[in-house]
Amino acid sequence: MGHRLSKIATRTGDDGTTGLGDGSRVRKDDARIAAMGEVDELNSHIGVLLTEPLPADVHEALTAIQHDLFDLGGEICIPGHTVIGDAHLARLDGWLARYNADLPPLKEFILPGGTRAAALAHVCRTVCRRAERAIVTLGAGQALADAPRRYVNRLSDLLFVLARVLNRAGGGSDVLWQPQRRVE
Repeated sequence: MGHRLSKIATRTGDDGTTGLGDGSRVRKDDARIAAMGEVDELNSHIGVLLTEPLPADVHEALTAIQHDLFDLGGEICIPGHTVIGDAHLARLDGWLARYNADLPPLKEFILPGGTRAAALAHVCRTVCRRAERAIVTLGAGQALADAPRRYVNRLSDLLFVLARVLNRAGGGSDVLWQPQRRVE
């Protein structure tokens, strides 16, 4: 892995550049830095979700995902480096199958909301989609493996499913969208 920080206030970024894990420097508005930032923000939002009372298995899954996201940030930080792979994707697919199995089929669109934990999972989902867009942008202009893009795509699906699971765990249900809701 790249360099470890021994101090935080380095002042090396005062010129608008930042260091990558391979020692090279890029502008802070580089697509690689944008993707890293979006993944970092997603990880932070998941950290907030983890402060809520959650079923133990959901807490365990989200904690594992936080570690994956830190690894994913490292992969993005070091051009040519790969960490996320098929095993990570298979684990997400397993969780998706497991949590979807007990949910009723959706017949309507749902709104982000319900319990606080479910609403936070929806925030994580939308931030995950933004991270996915940043990773797609990065991959269009620079070398990047396919697994990071695939991982965040599946993760956003899992976060949607977990929001539904958390609503049920909290004694609630999905908040259904009411198309063309009457305004009085």
